[in-house]
Amino acid sequence: MSSTYGTLFKISTFGESHGKAIGVVIDGCPAGITFDEAFIQQDLDRRKPGQSRITTQRKESDTFQVLSGVFEGKTTGTPIGLMIPNEDQRSKDYSHISEQFRPSHADYTYTAKYGVRDYRGGGRSSARETAARVAAGALAKLVLQQLGVSIQAYVSQVGKLKMETPYQQLNLALAEENAVRCPDPEVAEQMFAYIDETRKKGDSIGGVVSCVCTGVPAGWGEPVFDKLHAELGKAMLSINAVKGFEYGSGFAGVEQYGSEHNDEYYTDETGKVRTRTNLSGGIQGGISNGEDIYFRVAFKPVATIMQDQESVDVHGNPAVVSGKGRHDPCVVPRAVPIVEAMAALVLVDFYLLNQARKA
Repeated sequence: MSSTYGTLFKISTFGESHGKAIGVVIDGCPAGITFDEAFIQQDLDRRKPGQSRITTQRKESDTFQVLSGVFEGKTTGTPIGLMIPNEDQRSKDYSHISEQFRPSHADYTYTAKYGVRDYRGGGRSSARETAARVAAGALAKLVLQQLGVSIQAYVSQVGKLKMETPYQQLNLALAEENAVRCPDPEVAEQMFAYIDETRKKGDSIGGVVSCVCTGVPAGWGEPVFDKLHAELGKAMLSINAVKGFEYGSGFAGVEQYGSEHNDEYYTDETGKVRTRTNLSGGIQGGISNGEDIYFRVAFKPVATIMQDQESVDVHGNPAVVSGKGRHDPCVVPRAVPIVEAMAALVLVDFYLLNQARKA
């Protein structure tokens, strides 16, 4: 099973939803980085369950423990081990589906591949695994901060409710001031009510997380198979429940002529080469061009719903799956820090690769 991501800044996650703990080993982090535990914990708190009534009510503090790779508040250059204990497992909530395949879950595909599966919350296929990614991504953010690179994700759509205002006209920091993590307060209220109504019906709804990366210099990325946008797409599509990725103008760009879509260059007052528009999303030819990198990630409705659904069991017999346990009616509010984390892991890896090329 592949549980490792990255080339130079490499992470390997471990653990299951209802095991003793989850965690991550980070290899390739430069030495001498200030290991800001409060910053890392803050990102974990943004992802953890039980934040409001529109998220799962599983109670996990997600307090991490440092096992290795840090001394006197600095990274040492050796592998960094982080562990997050599981504190609120209710495995009995899943005993009824020990031999049933839940619709749109990984139950059947895991059984087909491995011949065995951990049915307690999905085991390794659970989104609980993403807490380990967030911890590693927070460390990647600390590296990027020293380079002037910042990453801000936010919820831009829930179901058919879309935030129409361009990100350049919004204060994205406002996303952290409401439970939905939408930077438009008025739209955020509508989204919250929509998710809450969906929860009361025992159903779920999908949404979109948008992300903006600023301060990325020109030159990060590779021109052929390891394009920057291709790696961002791979990283985002590795997140549970993600069904789509687009950057820059995305699919909407097909409606424009080249004369409308091309980003014309100019030289600003500092002598820096810029583009007058940014429909390229900050990436051209697979390499960053110095403009904002922005992209959107589509999440499907959460597969577990509090309604009976038809399915089959491990023997192929018809079965009715009853939704139980504690689940998010909409995953996107808690997915915001996960998207940021994966973006940070991609960018810090390309930064190190670019440095190695210059060495």
